Amino acid sequence: MSAAVTLSDVHVDYGPIHAVGDLSLEIPIGASVAIIGPNGSGKSSLLKVIGDVIDPTSGSCDTGGATTAIVLQSTDIDQSVPLTVRDVVAMARFPRLGLLRRPNADDRAAIDSAMSRLEISDLAHRQIHQLSGGQRQRAFVAQGLAQGADTLLLDEPLTGLDVRSRAIITSVLDDELAAGRTVITTTHNFDDARRCELVLLLATSFVAFGAPDEVFTEEHLRTAFGGKFVRIGDTMVLDDPHHH
Repeated sequence: MSAAVTLSDVHVDYGPIHAVGDLSLEIPIGASVAIIGPNGSGKSSLLKVIGDVIDPTSGSCDTGGATTAIVLQSTDIDQSVPLTVRDVVAMARFPRLGLLRRPNADDRAAIDSAMSRLEISDLAHRQIHQLSGGQRQRAFVAQGLAQGADTLLLDEPLTGLDVRSRAIITSVLDDELAAGRTVITTTHNFDDARRCELVLLLATSFVAFGAPDEVFTEEHLRTAFGGKFVRIGDTMVLDDPHHH
């Protein structure tokens, strides 16, 4: 199967801080991939490299010319700026339009479809900062969908959401996979990671990559999380409030 993403010896440093190191792997087209690891293990940095938000300090990331859309975990919007939900979703089309072109019928259809799928059409004229956390997250996922990219990247898209928003986003991501797109998410939730075909376990450097049962072994988990894992009988317990 062709690769949606090829990482070759990727390193990411922020000055003296080493975020990602010595990472080489291929992500197949149409795969669902969860990136999981301790806080500060490089999950978000790697997602930004794949999404071309930042350049790796060394090494390379090749998407084979395929387009990517990234939905970041934290998106700050100045509350003094009057942005409606529809404005936020419509920003997805700006790279195609440039500064002077007006949205055409295809652009409007992509925006309307994304909002409908995330069940926020009724919120179109609400100010984005007036929404609940779950509604805001659905708006930003809709923005990602409206780009019509080949690969969708999401930084902890389900963290802290209400039950309805979580169910809607999960269903939409399943539909994207069924349509042949590649979906890559970061997560702290082991159950969410197990829903994916492939899991990448990071601890700044590479620990394991493969099917969930191949990755979530005691050896790999102890390598990634160290003493935070405790064995109780046949059960491994992670003593870390950030992970579930």
